[in-house]
Amino acid sequence: MTTTGMRAARGSRGRPPTKRRRAVRRNVTAYGFLCGALICFAFFSWYPMVWEVVLSFQRTNFVDPPVWVGLENFVTVLQDAAFGPAWKNTVMFTVLALVFGYGVPFVVALVLNELRHARAYLRFVVYLPVMLPPAVGVLLFQWFYEPEYGLFNQVLGFFGLPGLDWLNSTDTALVSLVIVSTWMNLGTGTLIYLAALQTIPGELYEAAELDGAGLFKRIWHVTIPQTKLILLVMLLLQIVATMQVFIEPFLLTGGGPENSTVSVVYLMYQYAFNFGNINGGNALGVMLMIVLMVFSAIYLRVSREDKS
Repeated sequence: MTTTGMRAARGSRGRPPTKRRRAVRRNVTAYGFLCGALICFAFFSWYPMVWEVVLSFQRTNFVDPPVWVGLENFVTVLQDAAFGPAWKNTVMFTVLALVFGYGVPFVVALVLNELRHARAYLRFVVYLPVMLPPAVGVLLFQWFYEPEYGLFNQVLGFFGLPGLDWLNSTDTALVSLVIVSTWMNLGTGTLIYLAALQTIPGELYEAAELDGAGLFKRIWHVTIPQTKLILLVMLLLQIVATMQVFIEPFLLTGGGPENSTVSVVYLMYQYAFNFGNINGGNALGVMLMIVLMVFSAIYLRVSREDKS
């Protein structure tokens, strides 16, 4: 190699990387992290979902080769006497949970956002139930609902009111589960709403006050429009979460009394682990997945129209 060629090679090695090289390195790193997330998502979410659909059309005991049976599992599930009550209870639970679990955290967030003292302490108190394991929170309420010595009936007795058979009555069992679910998930919704409220410019509230708007008008004309997106997202998440209710009926009522608290997911559990019919449980899971996909599609349609 000539002296001139050696100098050129040495100069090219010492030359700083171009913008294209830096962009490639940056993108390779980003895509590397993205691939890791996609692999985890595919293995722990998509793969089980695909197998759920496959197993819903099969009859298998995981010992003998699986047999394709078409819609037989779906027919078996549809003919189950608990199928109708399970869907009815799930829909009722979702509606009640939307009334309490969707609205109450928003109201609590509004109150916390207006406080000037002890705000951090109250946030901790509100979020504390989320830190507890779900089973612990459910078992705590099992004592609250105890007919003779439970906290709730003691409070009713203090005011001279008769006690209720919270978990053993068809009139109060489902409502009791909604109360438990609302209490356990109150903190998460409150903090998300509170974060959204703190992004609203204060000038909007000042302008509304100058126009003579009271508290409720400021909430209606300023707070709700400014948090519309997060309200829609939380609505979708609330529907998806509540329609998969399982821990509360499993630990508190066992689906009773008289199937008044049997949910779709709890019935799936019964098919898979109590009845020994895992394919029927998967058929129920596919039905529930289709319903949730419909809600998700509606949300995407609404959010797309809102952006346009």
